[in-house]
Amino acid sequence: MNALQFSTTGDLAALRLVDVPTPVPALGEVLVQIKAAGLNPSDVKNVLGRFPYTTLPRIPGRDFAGVVVQGPQALLGQEVWGTGRDLGFFADGSHAQYLTVSAKGVARKPAQLSFAQAASLGVPYTTAWDALERSGVGSGTRLLVIGANGAVGSAALALAKIRGAQVLAAVRRAEQVESLQAEGFAAIALGQPETLGAQVHEVFAGGADVIFDTTGFWLPAAVAGLAAFGRIAIIAAPVDGHVQLPALALYRKGGSVVGINSLLYDCEQCAAMLEQFGCFFDEGSLPLPTGLREVALAEGVGCYETVNQGSADKIILVP
Repeated sequence: MNALQFSTTGDLAALRLVDVPTPVPALGEVLVQIKAAGLNPSDVKNVLGRFPYTTLPRIPGRDFAGVVVQGPQALLGQEVWGTGRDLGFFADGSHAQYLTVSAKGVARKPAQLSFAQAASLGVPYTTAWDALERSGVGSGTRLLVIGANGAVGSAALALAKIRGAQVLAAVRRAEQVESLQAEGFAAIALGQPETLGAQVHEVFAGGADVIFDTTGFWLPAAVAGLAAFGRIAIIAAPVDGHVQLPALALYRKGGSVVGINSLLYDCEQCAAMLEQFGCFFDEGSLPLPTGLREVALAEGVGCYETVNQGSADKIILVP
């Protein structure tokens, strides 16, 4: 089968299109014929050596959608989707024609999603779902999403709306505010960090119950916008990994910080998440992805460089 593979890390030039044997599923596994695979920034960072636990040689790729062609009878021929920490790091991933994974590590693909659409959602939606779950977002929760125009931020908005939360989106540019308002979301333009608290209190009297910072830069400033016993969920940090936290203000509010890391969840745990919110796509409660850029797997090496250069395109590799 054709696959992207790297045998060393530190340089995207190590990634190559290769011909390798089609994997054989072990007992309790399925063989999935990949119809579409998402390309995430973490896949690029993996080839660049940012994850020291990756074993080599390795086929990268976390998100996938396809058809089960070998495995338990109940799953044969089923259209499935999945993601998880195993794939691309210490098990071969989805940037290939076929993938073996635990039979419990796939979820039935929502009928309303194409293969490409399903493959675009794994990491962003499971990350957002985990953030909302672990920070206690439910009906009536006052939620601020910082970086709401990104993949994870957009997913958080959509999922929070289903949960009945009061949602406020925060973005950088005026045109992004207008776009979000046109979609029915309250939105603010981010200014200087010292003004964030006042901006939040203007919308949510007493502050936000939960602030989800998807950017990694607003944790210190977010404390001023918290309500009593509020939670700040984070999925990123500055390059050096450190911030100066106003601890006095945080503990006086009874606030807490919740770290969100999608690489803590294996394929089986992610499949359980996908099953929980996948039905909302078929019900029409969640928006269908648009603007995807489908690229042949054979051209995938160049796509890694495109993502590394900061492209905002959501690239889907199609075998």
